[in-house]
Amino acid sequence: MALPSTQVVVRFERHGGPEVLDLVEAPVLSPGPGEILIRHAAVGLNFIDIYQRTGLYPLPLPSGLGKEAAGTVEAIGAGVTRFAVGDRVATATAPAGAYSQFHVMPETAAVAVPDGISLETAAAVMLKGMTAEFLTRRAFHVKQSDEILLHAAAGGVGLILGQWARSLGATVIGTVGSEAKADLAHDHSADHVILYDREDVAARVKDLTEGRGVSVAYDSVGQATFESSLASLKRRGMLVLFGNASGPVPPFDPLRLSRAGSLYVTRPTLFDYVATVEELDASAAALFAVIRSGAVKVEIGQTFPLTNVRDAHEALAGRRTTGSTLLIP
Repeated sequence: MALPSTQVVVRFERHGGPEVLDLVEAPVLSPGPGEILIRHAAVGLNFIDIYQRTGLYPLPLPSGLGKEAAGTVEAIGAGVTRFAVGDRVATATAPAGAYSQFHVMPETAAVAVPDGISLETAAAVMLKGMTAEFLTRRAFHVKQSDEILLHAAAGGVGLILGQWARSLGATVIGTVGSEAKADLAHDHSADHVILYDREDVAARVKDLTEGRGVSVAYDSVGQATFESSLASLKRRGMLVLFGNASGPVPPFDPLRLSRAGSLYVTRPTLFDYVATVEELDASAAALFAVIRSGAVKVEIGQTFPLTNVRDAHEALAGRRTTGSTLLIP
């Protein structure tokens, strides 16, 4: 199939709400040395996209948006050795610009999608799934019999992380914002579910753990859940903050950590855990293996045409989504 000369891409020229996202016509570029051109089958929507759109994680403007996608290699540049034309690939770490029909990127930013995994599944799981991988296996090593607290347990990362932690032998206590999300979390991975707007999360965690508290709290919500996360930890427990869905956590006195039981707090990002090609390949391989084993099932909760990108952002920011959300070019 001949490549078109132009494509539809999402661009924004100022930070702000979904209204700053525009659909524009742009050229389909040829890959340079060490680069590949991917025709996208599906694009993943993530909170990092919202953070970049609003300026919490500012990008040089004007800019494209999106980091997670899967598709087929349409052309390769000089010196490319990782891929050939026709290969199925996915990415989560390339420069922003995945909200597009075609995307040129370094070959080192893509991974091969193995047989048995659809491109839609790969697009739904790459960024969220590798996040779950490093959170459960490296930022904090989840072990048999660990009790963990997982906020947003019915979200894209939450559903994957909860299943992965369960496969490692952990007991998962999830928090959600509605009865429907509680059912989804229960069905996938959560041993216990707390409705965070109706219950005292920390008190309920202590009840469920017979007063011990949890070994680790995974918190992608931020400001609204920070206090309950800290209060839910056992002695020498760790709070892993990996998102700011409700806003950034205010400054706090580190002395609080010693007074509450020599606690740990970390604020990791995926990109420091897949900083080399070897780390990227290893993380993706572990993710695809756990999916193919059946231990983790990928929930694609909703899809939007790329042309409805503003609606998709409103739904994600308004916590009206479950599982992974895809944009279809």
